[in-house]
Amino acid sequence: MNRTKLLSKLKETPRWDVIVIGGGATGLGVAVDSATRGYSTLLLEAHDFAKGTSSRSTKLVHGGVRYLEQGDIPLVLEALRERGLMHLNAPHLVHHLSFIVPRYQWWEGPFFGIGLKVYDALAGKLNLAPSRLLSREETLARIPNIEPEHLLGGVEYFDGQFDDSRLAVSLARTAVHHGACCLNYARVDSLTKKNGLASGVRFTNTETGESHTAEGAVVINATGIFSDHIRLMDDEKAAPAVQPSQGVHLVFDRSFLQGDSAIMVPHTDDGRVLFVIPWHGKVLVGTTDTPMQTPDLEPRALKDEVGFILRNAARYLARDPKESDVLSIFAGQRPLVRPPGKDGGATKAISRNHEVLVSESGLVTIVGGKWTTYRKMAEDTLDQAAVLAGLEDRACVTEKLQLHGWRSPNAGALPDWLSVYGSEAGEIQALVASDSSLGALLHTRLPYPLAAVVWAARHEQARTLEDVLARRTRALLLDAQAALESAPAAAGVLAKELGRDDAWAKAQVAEFAELAKGYLAA
Repeated sequence: MNRTKLLSKLKETPRWDVIVIGGGATGLGVAVDSATRGYSTLLLEAHDFAKGTSSRSTKLVHGGVRYLEQGDIPLVLEALRERGLMHLNAPHLVHHLSFIVPRYQWWEGPFFGIGLKVYDALAGKLNLAPSRLLSREETLARIPNIEPEHLLGGVEYFDGQFDDSRLAVSLARTAVHHGACCLNYARVDSLTKKNGLASGVRFTNTETGESHTAEGAVVINATGIFSDHIRLMDDEKAAPAVQPSQGVHLVFDRSFLQGDSAIMVPHTDDGRVLFVIPWHGKVLVGTTDTPMQTPDLEPRALKDEVGFILRNAARYLARDPKESDVLSIFAGQRPLVRPPGKDGGATKAISRNHEVLVSESGLVTIVGGKWTTYRKMAEDTLDQAAVLAGLEDRACVTEKLQLHGWRSPNAGALPDWLSVYGSEAGEIQALVASDSSLGALLHTRLPYPLAAVVWAARHEQARTLEDVLARRTRALLLDAQAALESAPAAAGVLAKELGRDDAWAKAQVAEFAELAKGYLAA
């Protein structure tokens, strides 16, 4: 995925079948679907792939136990099916994870036990493993540091876990492999129209400042929390369609969760569930659900949100986590579909369903949804967009499409940091074999070698230090201070790969240091 070559392709293509605005989960999913149907496809992302919400999720591929309790059976059915397909199509990035719901009241056994059996049944043939009741002894053996006082036992069920920004990179490379042109740092400035109908976009290559115009049969707005911004470009009277909802996560040392199972906390202050999850050798705890008035590309955790997570996690962990134990804090905003006439208010009850909107000019906008259902969201969007644009009717093929890097789960275990590269893991190792200096770790508290920086620049369209440390690797999310300390070494390697000078590298370190402040505990 070479950006220079993709820019050349852009200039050589006078007109596209499909233009996608937005390079998060939804936009990339649409680009993959479009390209694999054989449509000429251009995707434009103003920042980096998955820069926003799509790199800040709870890292779960799930049907949604909470939505089952709310009675949203259609959403749970759809999500459970998509969960199974994601595991089949990207096993190097999506895997099974055991969750345990601890029981401290007698009635929780039958309540959660029956509910999770329904969850199993809804998954059908794509169910990961059956849920089961655990005794007190079994629960303590599986999670040795669970709060033991008054513990009666637990209920175990299974869901999926993944690396969100790595899946985004895999989707981008899949789309490019099938002929799409996917560009990051390409900011759409306006829509072009002919006879009142959307006919293309004007955008800026923010690396060079160069302006471009691209014509297309249909323009798809997949910009998540910024969807209304694009809709207002199209129609200055467009009513808001998105309600941003902030989710915050805290990352701790692995010692806070002994064992290989996650904990699902069923009762919190605001009635939503909380997860305590092992992820890349650390422990991730979240999430919150705070309504926000305006979308923010780099949202920051509110003090109340941090307190909420610490307070509720402490009820279930024998060792109470403190703010001083936090290795990283990250926040993202969900692009929930705004209910008609609703302005702010609680967001935990707003459905996670998605909607496809079509404006009078023919601009197609996809809003709502979640990572688990990205593929189905893309399919629904393309089905409508193709009809609207008069494109040749071609069936969606993504249900059985192996994503870039696909590697058989039976191919043998890899180190955790390396497993996300899937079938290309051997090529990363070959980089180190050819140059031993690239085997040096970015930091003693991080698993990533300098080879990961080289690979990100050469093959994954990483253009900045943040791209490398926040999304191609997950250094910033795993240990913000360690990522900050590794910045000079990583910037030096990246500058060499991109043909930049020392001044550029120093500027990148300064910019990253400012960014990292928002991920450090107070």
